[in-house]
Amino acid sequence: MKLTKLLHINKPIIQGSMAGISQPPLVIAVSNAGGLGVLTTVGLTPETLREAIQAIRAGTRQPFGVNLMLQQPNISALLPVLLADPVPVVFTGAGNPKPFIQDLINVGTKVIPVIPNVKIARKMSALGASAVVAEGMESGGHIGTETTMTLVPQVVSAVDLPVIAAGGIGTVASVRAAFSLGAVGVQVGTAFLVAAETPVANTYKRLILQADDTSTVVTGTGADRVRSLKTPLTEKLLTATPTEQVKLATGSLQRAIKGDVANGSFMAGQIAGSIKKIEPAAQIINRLAQGEPTILEELSQ
Repeated sequence: MKLTKLLHINKPIIQGSMAGISQPPLVIAVSNAGGLGVLTTVGLTPETLREAIQAIRAGTRQPFGVNLMLQQPNISALLPVLLADPVPVVFTGAGNPKPFIQDLINVGTKVIPVIPNVKIARKMSALGASAVVAEGMESGGHIGTETTMTLVPQVVSAVDLPVIAAGGIGTVASVRAAFSLGAVGVQVGTAFLVAAETPVANTYKRLILQADDTSTVVTGTGADRVRSLKTPLTEKLLTATPTEQVKLATGSLQRAIKGDVANGSFMAGQIAGSIKKIEPAAQIINRLAQGEPTILEELSQ
């Protein structure tokens, strides 16, 4: 099924949720442009989540999504908000949605887990997910171990679900490549870091614009692997003990959002080197949508 039909959107572009960053103004701009804006719930209380959803509904009549990071300590408090006032789509990550996925489905919400490998994709399919986001390690923030190029086609072959590609996508060429791998759409994060509507310090956006193909680095191990731009903090993290890493990393994303180059974790994907200007989210959506195959191209395949 086409992603546009599944989610009732005009363009097969999903704005990936970014903790502390994907707030209502960005979500509204993306959805109004025909993509799917996605709200982060990291740092929100039940009341502020309700307020954010109300703000989005006041700004757009188009579909939007909410992202749940399942390791959040207050996840059990946030879930009732989404059951009492259902949203079109809920994305899940960093945990198993099994305890509540059916509750969300029962209120009419489509649930789309972000998955790092085929094994988990199969589990999510069995739980009743509407689609999956196959995210490669090229992405920013917490990452898995497989690349987008190898992960997406294997997930496409393994599950009878629409597969959305993520990780290293932020140009027309990369969108086109994702479709050629069998994806029905793409999820994009880093490219929206420099959107005019994104609430991060200009310093953060400038670091993205100045990045090249070698500007990101992975720190941490196992489930704590994080991709971010090379900064004084990442240099410290690479040589720190596990205990020191926790201390250095705590609060580092918020410091980055405020523009603290020395102590911030400026999470970004490897596509950062291809992003060269600040522009409205609508322009980003319209440009990336040019990578979607035309009807004639689909028929010829």
